[in-house]
Amino acid sequence: MRHFEHLPVEVRANLFHREPGEFSVDSPARTLAVALGATLYCPATRPQLADDIVKQAGRGVVSMVLCLEDSIDDAEVAGAEENLVRQFAELSGRGSGISLPLLFIRVRTPEQIVDLVSRLGAGVRLLSGFVLPKFTEERGRAFLEALLSAETAQVAEELGGRQLFAMPVLESPELMHRETRTDTLSGISRIVDKYRERVLALRLGVTDLCSAYGLRRAPDMTAYDVQLVASVIADVVNMLGRADGTGFTITGPVWEYFKPHERMFKPQLRISPFSSGRAESLRTALIEHHMDGLLREIELDRANGLQGKTCIHPSHVAPVHALSVVSHEEFSDAVDILEPQRCGGGVLRSSYTNKMNEVKPHRAWAERTLRRAEVFGVAREDVSFVELLAASLRT
Repeated sequence: MRHFEHLPVEVRANLFHREPGEFSVDSPARTLAVALGATLYCPATRPQLADDIVKQAGRGVVSMVLCLEDSIDDAEVAGAEENLVRQFAELSGRGSGISLPLLFIRVRTPEQIVDLVSRLGAGVRLLSGFVLPKFTEERGRAFLEALLSAETAQVAEELGGRQLFAMPVLESPELMHRETRTDTLSGISRIVDKYRERVLALRLGVTDLCSAYGLRRAPDMTAYDVQLVASVIADVVNMLGRADGTGFTITGPVWEYFKPHERMFKPQLRISPFSSGRAESLRTALIEHHMDGLLREIELDRANGLQGKTCIHPSHVAPVHALSVVSHEEFSDAVDILEPQRCGGGVLRSSYTNKMNEVKPHRAWAERTLRRAEVFGVAREDVSFVELLAASLRT
């Protein structure tokens, strides 16, 4: 699979200086963590779940979470588990010709991991891993040990030698409360480091974090405007997202809105990037559906050290992916910084002659940028996120 593969070949040729690279469930975890992109959540109760998965893959979704936790009623859990087993069997029966996203199951308890893996049978080969809710050191240990226990010899054979991944969700009240946050993060750091080869990425559960104080951000606000939440994100990245080799990929929080709401503040999208042809109507549509708030939050995610995003509606996927493509200017700066002859450091003017590139301080940024370029591609010099988004929405 690869990002933007749902676009016609000639469209991709016009958009990309360097097209997105291919990846699969067998790719290195470091690659997959970046490639997750917009991870679409879906309740495991959906009766046509197999068809939904195939349809979303055809629209550019490369990672999905099938949820047995907060998205369904407590009374629906048993039926949702049965539905998952049935839908995985149906997908497995369609053969290897279909294109599927990376599939994860969000469980409620460690016991569900062992039970579901055994019940999936041959369908387990379609599974990439599990999403682990309310993750703390104590709860996390039980979840991760269950993941290892689930991989019996028979399961390992079905998986063809690969391992199932875990994606812990950081959303417990202990993270929100100032007096327990540092100890909680230290504990999480210990347990995810112990199982580092199994932890694909850490996900932020901002909705649950807000619930500790009865908060909910409006569509005019980003997560970073809610100072209690912003402080948690900063501390999570500080302790778990470092660029020194000890950190993990941390994904952006969910954007809850997907239909028009009454607007209190001015739109957050400037006119100039949309000033040609059909792009003007695209700007209007984005503003009407409060996607300008989503676009701003995606940019703030990256500025604060997060990659990818949790999504609860298919309309959010294209904006996340369009803004994940590396611009030609970013790519040029990263390549210049990482030139072998500059390993000793120094300062140079960017090839766009508009900024300073300082080799040593900017090296970690450049390395991260080129990893993103591997899976999301590099836009042509005259292509912005507007053209990328417009092309994705036309399909």
